[in-house]
Amino acid sequence: MDKIISVSVGEVALKKLNRNYFENKLVKNIRNVIKDLGKANIYKDQGKIFIEIDEDSIETAINRIRKVFGIAYVSPCFRIEKDMDEIKKWALESLKDALKNEDIKTFKVRTKRADKKFYLESPEVSRAVGEYLIENIEDAVVDIRNPDIYVDVDIRKECYVYSRKIKGYGGLPIGTNGEGLLLLSGGIDSPVAGFMMAKRGLRISGVHFHSYPFTSERAEEKVKDLAHILSRYCGNITLYSVNLIDIQKAIKESCPAEEMTLISRRFMMRIAERIANDKEINALVTGESLGQVASQTIDGLNVTNSSVNLPVFRPLIGMDKVDIVDVAKDIETFETSIAPFEDCCSVFLPKHPVIRPKLKDIEESEQALDVETLIQDAVDNLEISQIRP
Repeated sequence: MDKIISVSVGEVALKKLNRNYFENKLVKNIRNVIKDLGKANIYKDQGKIFIEIDEDSIETAINRIRKVFGIAYVSPCFRIEKDMDEIKKWALESLKDALKNEDIKTFKVRTKRADKKFYLESPEVSRAVGEYLIENIEDAVVDIRNPDIYVDVDIRKECYVYSRKIKGYGGLPIGTNGEGLLLLSGGIDSPVAGFMMAKRGLRISGVHFHSYPFTSERAEEKVKDLAHILSRYCGNITLYSVNLIDIQKAIKESCPAEEMTLISRRFMMRIAERIANDKEINALVTGESLGQVASQTIDGLNVTNSSVNLPVFRPLIGMDKVDIVDVAKDIETFETSIAPFEDCCSVFLPKHPVIRPKLKDIEESEQALDVETLIQDAVDNLEISQIRP
């Protein structure tokens, strides 16, 4: 018997002819998150992924692996011989461990027989193992309709028995759908947007806009802290830091006050697109949600969109703030996001921002600015940080 880790894939299983490509990406991403835990052997067995690692590192490895996108469930399991006596023995051990949890009262044996040459069919295995468990555990109660826990018997090239299933985040493996540049502020929304697009297989880089010295260095550190939390799920993140203060001063001096937020936003999008094009990044990602603030009305979003040509992904566009906060708490960015440090959007904030802007009016106001020079100066002076989990 060996104690190893079993990984069940999610949406990857539906990829048919491309499945091998997605699985190989997934294996690579798993290897990256456990590489400091010692030597690990990762192999595939008829649609599932198994990981051999030092037994003392199994729980740590599981906690990391469950956060790798593309995974439905992770389980510590016993790898045993394809022999009914062995199957019964280790199913009993698995159920005993599970029953230590006071909330678990009932069980059901569930067998998957990928190896059709095994001499018993799935229902026969389940019945024999279930009878054995009832005979050997006094408090064991079978519930075939709604059990508290399943004892899984997985018969493949080898045999695996397990009862714990730790839910993963699902989605697709990072790097299978290109790369996106996330406009990462210090707020609640943008880290959630980055997480959600990474879950769809998008590799994430970030660009943060600040207004130093009008905003503090601590505000900048807060964004790096958020990027570090995101990197638990997204892997390494390249973070581009851009000072927007000269652009904001120029807008304040030359443009109507009520247009400050929108014109600033258009500059952010243009700068982000310039960086993305230079780094061969495929799309921009923002945390905008329709109607949440004045610049995120449908008119405002149209004005913002018109400033760039790259696709702009807005995964939060139809979400309520409460739902966004729930995700932020789940991925542990919320407490950092609400820390009271100012961001660049609070500088020169207009009292009455325009909520139904017309593109021709905004473009006319921008004619008073040397747009290209302002963008290029900002890009030439950006700073780059490498954020690692």
